[in-house]
Amino acid sequence: MAQSILECSHLTKVFGKNAALTDVELSLPKGRIIGLLGPNGSGKTTLIKLTAGILQPSGGVILVDGMVPGTQSKAIVSYLPERTYLSDWMTVRETLSLFSDFYADFDPKCAKDMLSRLDISLNTRIKTMSKGTKEKVQLILVMSRKARLYLLDEPIGGVDPASRDYILRTIISNYNTDATVIISTHLIADVEQVLDDVVFISKGSIVLSASVDEIREKYSKSVDAVFREVFKC
Repeated sequence: MAQSILECSHLTKVFGKNAALTDVELSLPKGRIIGLLGPNGSGKTTLIKLTAGILQPSGGVILVDGMVPGTQSKAIVSYLPERTYLSDWMTVRETLSLFSDFYADFDPKCAKDMLSRLDISLNTRIKTMSKGTKEKVQLILVMSRKARLYLLDEPIGGVDPASRDYILRTIISNYNTDATVIISTHLIADVEQVLDDVVFISKGSIVLSASVDEIREKYSKSVDAVFREVFKC
């Protein structure tokens, strides 16, 4: 079995004449919470979608737990897209049933426990929820799978600070230490507290990949402060 959960070698993705990722070299260890950090348009979502098997590379190699992204790798990857995908007409109960049907590793009891702590009824229809509540429900569904790799694309991007705290606590409390969590975001200060490692990405290229401790030791600054220096206009 592969030692790294994600391996990229000369990974390139081109859309038309525009390169979203260029010659990416990256190796991410198992059992860590990793921040994929960069400004909007830096290639974060493209890398996440390649890892999830939604996009195919234009060149190079990407391996998830030693596998080329496909049916096998999707069985161990739990993916939270940037946009809400829940069907408005469904109730919370129906979304749980859908996830149970789709994913053998989905734990409905875990999901119900988290929903209960938020006082979200299983009979609530998705369309009646606020944007923040929808995002919480979607995150609960994703984190209730017993996956080996969680891909969270901007999980705190559109919610208020209190919701951000809840979302980060949910990630931590449901994090299996054998699994890996990749959090893609540009809101560094909010997520820094939960991260073990960070990957800085800019204009489709990896700028820095290191542990949070290494960064603080080397620069004597927070990850957020280093990020602001690297990406200052």
